[in-house]
Amino acid sequence: MFTERKNLRNSFIVLVTCLFVVLLYSPMVGRVLAQSPLTASRMAVTAPTSGSLALGAQIDANLVAATAPLLAQGTSSSSIVTYVAMLSPQNVVPNSPMTDARGVVGAALAGDRLVVRGSFRELTSAMRDYGSDPVDPPNPNITSAFHVHRGSPSENGPFQYALDVTMDDTGRGGSAMGDYTLTPEQLQALQNGMLYIDLHTTRNRGGELRGILMPA
Repeated sequence: MFTERKNLRNSFIVLVTCLFVVLLYSPMVGRVLAQSPLTASRMAVTAPTSGSLALGAQIDANLVAATAPLLAQGTSSSSIVTYVAMLSPQNVVPNSPMTDARGVVGAALAGDRLVVRGSFRELTSAMRDYGSDPVDPPNPNITSAFHVHRGSPSENGPFQYALDVTMDDTGRGGSAMGDYTLTPEQLQALQNGMLYIDLHTTRNRGGELRGILMPA
């Protein structure tokens, strides 16, 4: 059952991505997208809504958005491995914060290149500003409050990468994206279920949402 659902989802991703690429390079759509350079990379990434059906659609949307840049550059779909992280306050270590926030992340791996697309909603407060509230000692690579870390589900591991974040009109939700070249150690950690995503806010500085990247 799981294998059939996975194959169906992968087929859906390939189909939607192919349609996306065709539309992207059509003259009419090209003129529209030219007005917004980030539209293509952020297409289909919106804050998740309630309900299991909406959540499933959001996971698929993030996976399509993560896979699209790889397919557009000629990467074979058979060589792409996809991952999903379900972001929840229950996963935060050492203590789960009180929040209704939720988020999902989809990632696509080809070789050592990892493309990440994520979305989140209903944060308790604004995202932590590491310029005015830095870690000790400060780390100039922490450019946002949405991070990739390396570590097991029961520990807080070292920072690896920051995602680029775009907030929505509510100021409590939005989307995120990243494109990284993984080291051999990071690749091994990903394969072992030891790369996780977390999000930090001003109210929950140590983390409001967290989830491990797992095979989709």
